[in-house]
Amino acid sequence: MLRLFVIAFILLVTGCSTYQPKQVNDVCSIFYGETDWYKAAKKSEKRWGTPIHVTMAIMKQESTFRAKVRPKRPTFFFIPLPRRSTAYGYAQAQNPAWNDYRKDTGNWSHDRDDFGDAINFIGWYTNKTSKRLGISKWDAYKQYLAYHEGWGGYLRGSFKKKPKLIKIAAKVKRQAEVYGGQLRGCRDRLDKATKGWFFW
Repeated sequence: MLRLFVIAFILLVTGCSTYQPKQVNDVCSIFYGETDWYKAAKKSEKRWGTPIHVTMAIMKQESTFRAKVRPKRPTFFFIPLPRRSTAYGYAQAQNPAWNDYRKDTGNWSHDRDDFGDAINFIGWYTNKTSKRLGISKWDAYKQYLAYHEGWGGYLRGSFKKKPKLIKIAAKVKRQAEVYGGQLRGCRDRLDKATKGWFFW
């Protein structure tokens, strides 16, 4: 009985652990480490039409694939003040946008610290951006600007006064290009792996 209890405990702890990739610049390595992530990214791509390399590049910039990250609290004489943003989780989705997503999709049980839910949110958001602003789902640069500034902010051109943000958007574009090239080399292998076949 004791042995069974120990085994059950180990399985429970392992199942509750949160995967965090070490090689965040290599999308193939990320997905090889957790093929369920690939399944979720592929599902989002199929549902919303935004390619995996774009949604993953946006997520990398937002959270570096950390599940529970939040903006840092400002302090006043060592006293923690309220956070300036409600952004949370893999996609750094803020409360209003996340609530709109759940209402629009009916996914009320989705959580921002769940990879599958977060990648689906990015797919939903970029799809909305494409419909509202006419930005291609393949355009990581403009999609990220709209993601960061919101649809109204993008239309007002708020990013034009933020040179740092423009550099970050260019970084997201480059990362998407890298991820896209990597995926072309490993996607067939990942497809086989997620169907229960061996990698090698």
